[in-house]
Amino acid sequence: MVWREAGGALIGRSGELDRLVGVLDAAAAGQAGVAAVGGDAGIGKTRLVTELVTRARAQGFAVLIGQCAELGDSLPYLPLADALRVAGDHPDPDLVAAIESWPLLRRLVPGASVEFGPEAGSGLTQQQLFGSMLGFLSDLSETRPVLFVLEDLHWADRSTRDLLVFLSRMLQHERVCLVGTYRTDDLHRRHPLRPLLAELQRLPTVTAVTLGPLDSADMSDYLVSLGGADAKVIGDIIERAEGNPFYAEELLAAEGLPYGLANLLLARVEKLSDPAQRVLRVAAVAGRRVDHELLQKVSGLAGAELEEAMREIVSRGLLLPDGDYGYAFRHALLREAIYTDLLPGERTRLHGEFTRIHDGPPAELAYHYLAGHDLPGALATSVEAGRRADCLGAPAEAHSHYDQALALWHQVPDAARVAGVGRARLAMLSASAANEYGDSHRAVQQMRELMAEEEVTSEFWERFAYYLIDADENPAAIEAAKTAVHLAAAPHPDAEGASAQNAGNDDGDPGHASRSLARALATYARALLWSDRHDEVKDLAGQALAVARSAGVHDAESSALITLAMVADIDGDTERTQELLALASVSSGDLSIDLRAVFHHARIQYERGSLAAAAVSADRGVRLAHEKGLSWSTYGTDLSFLRLLIHYVAGDWEQASAVAASFAVRVGRLPEARLSGYALFIEIARGDAIVEERMAWLKPFWGDGFVAYVVRGLAAEHALWNGDPRAAIEHIEAVITVLEPYDPGMIRICATGLWALAELGDDNRRDQADELLRRAQHAATIGPGSRARGEVGVEGQAWLARAEAEWRRIQGTADPDVWRAVAEAFDYGFVYEVARSRWRLTEALLAAGHREEAHHEWENALAAAEALGAVPLTRALADLGRRARFPSQKPRTAPSTIPHPPPNTSATSPDPATPPSRGAAVSPSRGVTAPAQAGHTAATEPPVSPPSGSALDTLTGREQEVLALVATGMSNREIAQRLFIAQKTVSVHVSNILGKLGVSSRTQAAAYVHHESHPS
Repeated sequence: MVWREAGGALIGRSGELDRLVGVLDAAAAGQAGVAAVGGDAGIGKTRLVTELVTRARAQGFAVLIGQCAELGDSLPYLPLADALRVAGDHPDPDLVAAIESWPLLRRLVPGASVEFGPEAGSGLTQQQLFGSMLGFLSDLSETRPVLFVLEDLHWADRSTRDLLVFLSRMLQHERVCLVGTYRTDDLHRRHPLRPLLAELQRLPTVTAVTLGPLDSADMSDYLVSLGGADAKVIGDIIERAEGNPFYAEELLAAEGLPYGLANLLLARVEKLSDPAQRVLRVAAVAGRRVDHELLQKVSGLAGAELEEAMREIVSRGLLLPDGDYGYAFRHALLREAIYTDLLPGERTRLHGEFTRIHDGPPAELAYHYLAGHDLPGALATSVEAGRRADCLGAPAEAHSHYDQALALWHQVPDAARVAGVGRARLAMLSASAANEYGDSHRAVQQMRELMAEEEVTSEFWERFAYYLIDADENPAAIEAAKTAVHLAAAPHPDAEGASAQNAGNDDGDPGHASRSLARALATYARALLWSDRHDEVKDLAGQALAVARSAGVHDAESSALITLAMVADIDGDTERTQELLALASVSSGDLSIDLRAVFHHARIQYERGSLAAAAVSADRGVRLAHEKGLSWSTYGTDLSFLRLLIHYVAGDWEQASAVAASFAVRVGRLPEARLSGYALFIEIARGDAIVEERMAWLKPFWGDGFVAYVVRGLAAEHALWNGDPRAAIEHIEAVITVLEPYDPGMIRICATGLWALAELGDDNRRDQADELLRRAQHAATIGPGSRARGEVGVEGQAWLARAEAEWRRIQGTADPDVWRAVAEAFDYGFVYEVARSRWRLTEALLAAGHREEAHHEWENALAAAEALGAVPLTRALADLGRRARFPSQKPRTAPSTIPHPPPNTSATSPDPATPPSRGAAVSPSRGVTAPAQAGHTAATEPPVSPPSGSALDTLTGREQEVLALVATGMSNREIAQRLFIAQKTVSVHVSNILGKLGVSSRTQAAAYVHHESHPS
């Protein structure tokens, strides 16, 4: 396809164009969007999108256009490379500046040199490229909106398909419009584009546009616009074309009506001169596009003769100029028809000519070698194509090329010399590529197949162990790593030469054994870290560190340091842990290991309460990820979340919200659902309106354990703030089923569940409360099975204190010191949780009669909540202040539905406007409960005194307070809320009162009070 400005009016597609323009306009306004345009071959997809391109350019859009081709499965990122090539042919200052900012993209520009540096095969290169493309589009869209068109996605390689899904998910508020076209008639049941389209169409940012046949009126108008004048001819064409405009156009140009589109296209070719037909056949073999010079060399035509043939072809609209030096078929259907019509020998000969003359990408050459039946050439270029794909960050294509080379291996004499690599090394490269694109099981299978055929090296066994770890086959990984260590430490003399040949380039290298041993020991220690042989890890990692330093193997050194740090952390040696991770964080030359080290360094600093240091480490990791285009890689997103968490804990909620805003709300895949869930920490605490929408999008992913832990755990808090403890308990029960009993996250979950039970105030759930507390304590102290895990961090300890305090609220046995201890436990820097703890401490102090101290704690909590913007907590504290009649609060007018106290009640009696609270919370010192419904918390008041005299004098002070409220008609729960005591305690007091007064009912007790207050 060659892009030209749209000519003439677009006929019959106004509705489809309007939908595409809507996506374009939304992008210009800052709402990124994607359009997937499908339809049969020749139905008008290109013409429709060309119209959109014309309009976008008129509106000042930067336009990028890339085309896939039938070689797409072999050529990674072909449409992206095409788009960058076009940008280079027609320099745009904004485009050039944006590309220069992302060096990895420059590798894709045709003709750019590609060096196989240390990043090749690292497993992060593709994530770097994806991040670079996202950054490139984001940067460019800050200057002007962007339209990026990818044509013929049915031919796209897997890496391009994955890139399209990534961009569709991650582009949110950038001024970017992505448009992809594809043939619906090419999508057989197992076509790889089918699942991608299904995935894209679930995203709310994606608009699906399907082109159907034009109706008769539109077809007639179209043919007239092309010069058709004979009504009978037009009618015949409309009947035969069945609404397909390309077919109709070819029929009109053909002066006859041969059957079938392929025959029709070939009929047009057969009208050309012999040289022109020869050129077209060469161009069809070339593929997607062909340079003028290459056409001349392969066709064998002299300069003037070729120019005359090209003038004839172009004048008939079969090939069109493409760039300054090449040509492309006007429509892919024409190229397919000509290529299919070639004789087998002719096709083989022409492909062979291209291998001798063409200096194109290795993947194209491999295609021509295979089609030309030159197997040695196909083997060599397949290996080279695999290496290039590896370096470009296209592991799926790399794996395909390496597999092709392995399939050819036994058909090529002296294959190792031809390929430039041993078979074992080639198998390892193929397995590595499979592991990099996420198929660790395929990597393991491939390694096992080779092991069944020949003896392999320590390096092979070490990689095998690494892939087994990724495939969750840890026992097998331990055995493989052990074998790797044994082979590296004591290689068999007879196997050394063969091992070197299989390894590839290490023959005669005296340091090879030491490097292999260092990596084998590091992987062995890593495999054992979470096994029941944990005690062996420290010595093994220490050996790995010593050997790695001696041999200068920086990646193994960093890996060993990280493992030793994990051991030190388990042993509770915080200083040693941070020292080791600081050393591991120094660049090892392996980005994966570097990011892993920085992340764990920041994580452990955070877990130990060193928030300032954790922020510095996390910022360094975030910067490193951004600079390398890895912001959206696994460790990149983990570091972003950790940074959000540090902001959240430290009380810097504006920064936390800025990070959360980058996490998509409308999610379609599990990885983005996990990321999106992190935003709920800050959004629920602030009471943001977006919470309900985000949770609705995340609900389909609750089956995932991690999503359930993060999202449903926070959804329980959200339910509590909204006065629904039963819903909160349902969330907590669901999370508990997916967490391991020893997971430290269990502590916070159980603490939230205990909060919900306290709100519910149901004595029949005491056993459930006991079980939640037991789970929390177990998670804080017991490691998995017989494995040591070390103590939980300061936050975990604080949440354990919270769980125990909530349990006491339920039991009615707490005192203010319990909640004061909780506040102190969170006072390592967790501003929000300190404020929440002071909320409960205020209630406990009020219940204990320490009004002045309660007022002080309440003021501190309220100030912190307001400063944070914690709306739900602020409301709860304000309500508590009103109930307690703290000086800064304005009294409220009592609604008439609430009964008033007796006329002789003290002026400082409880606020009659206070509605009854749902549930109870433990009041620490008195062993009684205080209402704790989020946002509706009661507060203590100066006691109400009933009249004295006769039997009333036998009542204790608390019993007199209870009786005065009984006389108003209050229930036991309402009395418990007013006096900050447990409902059960109220029941005991009422029984005692009835006995002392000698009455049998609450009504009689109330009458007794009234009689004594108003004697006749």
